[in-house]
Amino acid sequence: MLDPVLLRSFLAVVQTGGFTRAAASLHLTQSTVSQQVRRLEEQLGAELLDRSGRYVVTTTEGERLLGYANRIVALMDEAMLALGQSAVEGEVRLGVPDDFAANSLTPYLADFADAHPGIRLEITSGLSHDVWRAFNAGELDLALIKQRAGSAKGLASWAEPLAWLDSRARPVLARNPVPLAVFPPNGLYRLEMTHALDAMGKPWRIAYVSSSLPGVSAAAEGGLGLTLLPRRLITSEHRELGEAEGFAPVAPVEVALHARNQLPGYARELAAALIEACEGIMSPALSSS
Repeated sequence: MLDPVLLRSFLAVVQTGGFTRAAASLHLTQSTVSQQVRRLEEQLGAELLDRSGRYVVTTTEGERLLGYANRIVALMDEAMLALGQSAVEGEVRLGVPDDFAANSLTPYLADFADAHPGIRLEITSGLSHDVWRAFNAGELDLALIKQRAGSAKGLASWAEPLAWLDSRARPVLARNPVPLAVFPPNGLYRLEMTHALDAMGKPWRIAYVSSSLPGVSAAAEGGLGLTLLPRRLITSEHRELGEAEGFAPVAPVEVALHARNQLPGYARELAAALIEACEGIMSPALSSS
């Protein structure tokens, strides 16, 4: 008999590339995870992991077991969910951009949490650059990010139209050089903004920097700097700039949902809910562009 507890530890090590990260994801000690994998290897009479390199990888036998282990664990999770067991143990780690973290996704995430009281839902919000880095490091199961169109294929993607925004009450457009409200370096809209202004021949200077989307938006509203943000985030305090003011349109970025391989059933269910949520969020943005 294959112990699902041991299989979960084996899968966690493979998915994260090491015992330390696997232990953190399972909320166990590293020695416990190591012992559980050793017990599984003893049961099967085969070495499943190659521990000699910087990252732990599967041996030939471990790769052969991997598909079975994923299916066994996923089927057990699905069986427990189907039987209405609220004590199912599991976790989904989700990363989202700041502008999706608040009201936009809250109803869908709350519905998921209500339907799966035994599943720990861990949500991290921040700049897409940081969310993407955490996903690639194995720290997230699902990542909703802003990216340049076509840069990385995900489960689903949507175009995100952008808009040049000035203050309606205290416009800064006429200043030379024009002040900008931007995200820190590697913030997605920052490069788009500066490259576009350079191409238009408009002198600019960085006047306000914030890693918070509400902060950048408020800076534009209050006249601290021009900015470039998703069109769906325009407020009554913003003035959108267009060709009449000499501002050429900027190509849309892409909102994409990424998922790690071999998600358990409950995580796939959350991914489907996120896709439904994004369809609703992004459709108005596209229709208004």
